Amino acid sequence: MITDLATLLTPKEMADADAAAAASGIDSYGLMEQAGRAVAAAALRLYPQTCRFVVLCGPGNNGGDGYVAARALAEGGARVQIFVLDVAFEPAGDAGIARRACPLPALPLSDLSLQAGDTIIDAVFGAGLARDVPTDLREVIAAVEASGLPVIAVDLPSGLCGRRGIPLGGAFPASHTVTFMARKPGHLLMPGRSLCGDVEVVDIGIPWRIVRNAGGALRVNQPSLWRHLLPKPDSGSHKYRRGHLIVFSGGASHTGAARLSAEAGLASGAGLVTVASPPDAMGTNAGHLTAVMLREVKNPDEIGEWLASGKLSAFVLGPGFGVGAKARDFVLALDGHPLVLDADGITSFRDCPDLLFDAYRGETRLVLTPHEGEFARLFPDIGDAFELSKVEKAVAAAQRSNAVVVYKGADTVIAAPDGRAAVNENAPPWLATAGSGDVLAGMIGALLANGMPAFEAAAAGVYLHGEAALRAGEGMTAEALVHAIRPLDAD
Repeated sequence: MITDLATLLTPKEMADADAAAAASGIDSYGLMEQAGRAVAAAALRLYPQTCRFVVLCGPGNNGGDGYVAARALAEGGARVQIFVLDVAFEPAGDAGIARRACPLPALPLSDLSLQAGDTIIDAVFGAGLARDVPTDLREVIAAVEASGLPVIAVDLPSGLCGRRGIPLGGAFPASHTVTFMARKPGHLLMPGRSLCGDVEVVDIGIPWRIVRNAGGALRVNQPSLWRHLLPKPDSGSHKYRRGHLIVFSGGASHTGAARLSAEAGLASGAGLVTVASPPDAMGTNAGHLTAVMLREVKNPDEIGEWLASGKLSAFVLGPGFGVGAKARDFVLALDGHPLVLDADGITSFRDCPDLLFDAYRGETRLVLTPHEGEFARLFPDIGDAFELSKVEKAVAAAQRSNAVVVYKGADTVIAAPDGRAAVNENAPPWLATAGSGDVLAGMIGALLANGMPAFEAAAAGVYLHGEAALRAGEGMTAEALVHAIRPLDAD
């Protein structure tokens, strides 16, 4: 029984789990039977009005799952036809056993003519595909997409890279995907997530200890990763014990972003929040702040004096701050204190990234929150590495910078220098609105201020940010997002 839906396995790790299961004495064909019958059950449950199930089988174990599914559907009285890439090819191993056990004829893919009432079961290639799909299959993919017929993908839509989540010359658009034991990165990373439809994880009988041992440091960003480290106010709490967050403001015409961050930090549990403002913005900020405090800071020397005299827990710099030497000087004046560096703060180091990285070489206290463009400015060679997945890029950047990297997007990845990574999945599309990133920076900053480790603070902040957006609803503004922030499990 699957108990940990936070687990993600790369295609190689899943292959290792399969091999370990077989080596332990588990019947590998029995696992294939379980997988194929689960696909058939999903097909009958989801599409009971289907006139014909069209099962597309490939040459490997994914095709073997398809043969088992086709046989199970036929045994249940459904009309089923099987189409294969190469009729003359005889699959080896378990896939060969499955084909021989299936009484239905295998027709050439070229004979396929789609009909109204069809449901497609895609069992051509699994998650381990590493090459472009062949031309004849690409033509079928295009025809299926144009038809609008439902597609059930076995493991992963054929043509989708299970490691990177990108189509390899084309990929089926599935309405439902049935995968086994654990999801793969391609189920969550974009654009793969949009091609998988609803993803159903089926336990086919591999012991969970084997799955766990095969997995690496990649997870789905769920509360089980960080819930135990969330700050929990008690009867002895007071504002100083809950941390003091400092958010740096831009000039008089660029103050809104910092205030959003500050208000989000206060709503996320920081005991005290102060906006550090340049002189020309003091009046503007003072006119908009209530519970958030305000302090004038003119230059980096004043930051050093403040650090020496005040109980300052964490900092946010970047939202609306401005790009250039001032941002770099302010960051360096923080002397390695916990920092969320966002937006303009990140871009300010594009020509001298090592200056930033060297300043944070000790304990991991820096959280970088780049979107794709900012990531490419700070890590241009990593960003251009097509062969790397978004997860692998984020981990490489985290290791280079000794920072936790929050690589933002619909599939935000949080990565730590020690190789841990988590892919977020709860963010709705309406988070793509002005100011939402400023809110996220403040939320992470508040958790840092409360003493949470950088990776867990970033992962929790990203998840709670998504939950707030779901609560605020479609059409929300960044201000509404701040008002929707709640503690975990508050609803």
